[in-house]
Amino acid sequence: MVSRLLALALCAAPALAPAFASAQEVEIETFAGPVSVPANPATVVVLDLAAIDTLQALGVAPAGVPDITPPAYLADAVAAAETVGTLFEPDFEAIAVMRPDLIVAGGRSQSQVEPLSAIAPAIDMTIDGTDLVADARARLAAYGALFDRDAEAEALEAELDAALDGARAAIEGRGDGLILLTNGGAVSAYGADSRFGWIHTELGLPEAVPDLSAETHGESVSFEFIAEADPDWILVVDRGAAIGQAGEAAAATLDNPLVAGTNAAREGHVVYLDSAPLYLAGGGIGSLMITIGEIRDAFDAAGS
Repeated sequence: MVSRLLALALCAAPALAPAFASAQEVEIETFAGPVSVPANPATVVVLDLAAIDTLQALGVAPAGVPDITPPAYLADAVAAAETVGTLFEPDFEAIAVMRPDLIVAGGRSQSQVEPLSAIAPAIDMTIDGTDLVADARARLAAYGALFDRDAEAEALEAELDAALDGARAAIEGRGDGLILLTNGGAVSAYGADSRFGWIHTELGLPEAVPDLSAETHGESVSFEFIAEADPDWILVVDRGAAIGQAGEAAAATLDNPLVAGTNAAREGHVVYLDSAPLYLAGGGIGSLMITIGEIRDAFDAAGS
């Protein structure tokens, strides 16, 4: 079906191939390695929320975006663009008719990079979470070079460095932590090697439980596990809230005697993070700044 729709769309835009083939190019780093793409593209379809996030921070507005309810801070960028399918199923015909100069995919749309490249240059800017902050820096630098916004990218990286330093200072010597994701009534824990592991590795928050599974959806845990871990801090990501799904809220899920008995709960150190930036746009520069700020504020508010 994709191939048939794509063929029809390309027939409707016969000048497409020469248009992007002759553009001046710049080499940037992508998930797949160095790639040469048209420099300073005017019309860009972006199918990854972390990419939309960082491009917004650089002042670059996408022309096409997926049909998704974004985190609130990305709402204006998404509302101003044309909808071109979903994260998992782009609308190839609509994208081809737009005649984009570049298509940015990644993460949930990663598998679509190759078929999309039949329409226009398509790049994989996935941030897989294994070294999220380093990937975020690399993507920021790549977009800065791509859109001739190197100075803006350098300024944003300096802001990130300052935020990281501030959070590390607030966290140092304040005990260990456990990152939990709730999904309805289910709970998963995330360690240093997980998609949220940068909170441990980059901010210096010791793990309450070392060697947790690095699975994408975390390691399924019980309330007894949480009680036994007895962390000094619990950082909570509510998946249902992040994706706008109805169901039991994280606070209700964790409202039980076993969690209440932990040192974190007794000291008021259970922190409910703004889940949408972290879960949907993880690795975007804006997402990172939001989460780092929330964590620093929580530690600062708790005092020493």
